[in-house]
Amino acid sequence: MPEELGKVEKPLVAEFKEGRKILFVPLIFAAKESPADFMEKFNRYWNQVENQLGELEVKLGQIGRIYHELISLAGDDGVKVIKELNEKSYRIVENRLSKGGKLEAVEDGDLITQITDCQRCLSIGLQNQKIFQMIYGTYTDATQKRNVFIAKHIDETLGKDEIGIVLMAERHQVRFPADIQLFYVAPPALDEINRWLRDHDSRAQQEKTEEKTGDKSEETGGSP
Repeated sequence: MPEELGKVEKPLVAEFKEGRKILFVPLIFAAKESPADFMEKFNRYWNQVENQLGELEVKLGQIGRIYHELISLAGDDGVKVIKELNEKSYRIVENRLSKGGKLEAVEDGDLITQITDCQRCLSIGLQNQKIFQMIYGTYTDATQKRNVFIAKHIDETLGKDEIGIVLMAERHQVRFPADIQLFYVAPPALDEINRWLRDHDSRAQQEKTEEKTGDKSEETGGSP
């Protein structure tokens, strides 16, 4: 199980010196039209991530490898993609690169496009069950292969006693190598963001239900 940052404050630094380590950072995105109250939490989250990473680096050592979800290119090309993808995680990456870290291409580009295309098809609502099963089967297979690819690449590139940082969706299904010590960076703002997202989804679902109820009422001639 990964250890939250607050739970690695007390043990002596020497206890974590040997062996490979990963600092896992939940990857949070924000759309340009995101509400102001969400953006306030979003900005605070990334500031807290930087602060907590700095504390861990003092305790554990310098980050040597950088792995960022959705990035299939290494070096400068990969950094450019991250900057377009998420300005906040780009700053985290850029800071580690300036200290000697190396960005790895943690994704297989072909698998990413397979998954993305399948998601697009599934999102439109397919009517034919045979086609649905075919596309969903392709999506599941590609997702499983992706998880294996990421874990294998990290295992092959993270050296002995080296520290890496992984920026990835919190609900990932990647099984990291068993010998790697995993430190979960969980700033207070992460809970606030998750709570905001749950409330937002709940309100959206309620509005959708009320809209359907209103439509049925109109069809039957009842009052809305």
